[in-house]
Amino acid sequence: MPMTETGTPAGLPNDPALFPRIDAELVKTILLAGAAADVAWEIWARFVTPLLVGGPLQPAALVQSVFGFQNWPLAELIHASVGVIFYPIGYLFIARPLQRRLLPGLPVSLTGLGFGVGLWIFALYVMAHLLAGLPAFLGFGPLAWASLAGHLLFGLVTAHVVAWRRA
Repeated sequence: MPMTETGTPAGLPNDPALFPRIDAELVKTILLAGAAADVAWEIWARFVTPLLVGGPLQPAALVQSVFGFQNWPLAELIHASVGVIFYPIGYLFIARPLQRRLLPGLPVSLTGLGFGVGLWIFALYVMAHLLAGLPAFLGFGPLAWASLAGHLLFGLVTAHVVAWRRA
């Protein structure tokens, strides 16, 4: 089994080539990547998407459907928290390690796009379909494709901020 510089077997959870070191700089990276990606998503969802399909993407409505409550500000806060905190953590500890293990030479942009596709599948199949009971991928209508573009953008921004921060 190949070994890392620290003498641990490569590919295990403490392998620095796969997982970032957990420290204050990583927290900053998570928050910067999440904030930048969330701002990009919100611009896409609220300003660009209506021009293309006639209405905005409203993930807070999906959050309300999944959790069964009517509090719009709380739904917005939940969605923003997921985007700013939890999705970047998913990129750093799931998507990027998988990419590094399975396709180590893949460019950052393609890793980000793959992450975006994964987020889209999670949002429109797992959350919207399996949990909220909506048609899978919203029936592949215009909002579904706008959502895909928004999630691709989110993934790209996340990946590039993480790379810029060298996390």
